Amino acid sequence: MKKILLLGSTGSIGVNTLNVVREFPDEFEVEAITANSNVGLLLDQINEFNPKFAVIRDKSKKAELQELVGAKCKILSGDEGLIEVTKYCEYDILLSALVGFAGLAPTIEGIKRGKRIALANKETLVVAGELVIDLCKKHNAELLPVDSEHSAIFQALIGESQKEIRRIILTASGGPFLNTSKDEFDSVTVEQALDHPNWSMGSKITIDSASMMNKGLEVIEAHWLFNLGRDKIDVVIHPQSIIHSMVEFCDSSIKAQLSVPDMKLPIQYALSYPNRFTSNFIQTDFVKIGSLTFFEPDLNKFKCLQLAFDAMQEGGTAPCILNAANEIAVDKFLKGEIKFSYIPKMISHAIESINNHKSPDLETIFECDRQTRDFATKFKFGEEV
Repeated sequence: MKKILLLGSTGSIGVNTLNVVREFPDEFEVEAITANSNVGLLLDQINEFNPKFAVIRDKSKKAELQELVGAKCKILSGDEGLIEVTKYCEYDILLSALVGFAGLAPTIEGIKRGKRIALANKETLVVAGELVIDLCKKHNAELLPVDSEHSAIFQALIGESQKEIRRIILTASGGPFLNTSKDEFDSVTVEQALDHPNWSMGSKITIDSASMMNKGLEVIEAHWLFNLGRDKIDVVIHPQSIIHSMVEFCDSSIKAQLSVPDMKLPIQYALSYPNRFTSNFIQTDFVKIGSLTFFEPDLNKFKCLQLAFDAMQEGGTAPCILNAANEIAVDKFLKGEIKFSYIPKMISHAIESINNHKSPDLETIFECDRQTRDFATKFKFGEEV
């Protein structure tokens, strides 16, 4: 019986993780769960899975939640609550499904305890990849990817030699604007950007998919997970989202992992590895699918993807600046404060304006994130220097 600490239980990854746990009650139990502010869903999860601890990041809702659950579950709150639960509660697997930079600090605490880290929070590796990988080696922590693309690559590489990799190929659906002209991006609505053709995700990651920043962040994550340079990482548009990613080897053979789009599959694999549990997930019917198509991504149209490639090449705190500026830009777009087309422009201004520290420690990364958020929050178009 493996004990799970689930960071971000009320988001799409968190809900799917609990769906997996529900299917295998003899294999997994939930030790602790955390949420941002969704008291209603968190309460339902506490009542069903009986965790010993729960964290509500919104401190104003702690008393309400504690009163509702009584003594059967200890309620913590705030970012300090996230740190406390990762530092002290007993668990075997930390599944990090928090959104954005907020996932970095608690994930590091799990790494320091030598736990298995099932990582859905790609920003942890984007902003602090070198530090995180070094910490995993130092503390003998196992880092397994949950993103479907990285899980596919991880599975394709089992039994293979690192030196025989020619390249990895990350697939991207193209999002809702694959066939939309770049000239139309100024008039894109929030509702249109949130209408993803294949995946059901939270609002932030869905907007990232629409701008292809999500794929850019995945490129940087893959760089650290698989120790590969820019020359060995490619992206291809695959609208059907059946092939989740591929590895090409030195003999020109290619291995791919395929399935219908369902996040429960990579989540389950990260929890059960090295075993595969029999599941009742939807099986892939190639006759119904009919055809699989592929296109080269337009880096002029989807500038966020190009910015991510550039930040990876630049190294240092450039990916941290990229990520923080993107988080603020997406939030502004969701609130109707900027146009969709302004997201990459804001990120570019931040990267140009904030110093890149080439060999940052953790304190420098947190300060860089703070500076970038402050810059992006205050930035107004028309006031460029």
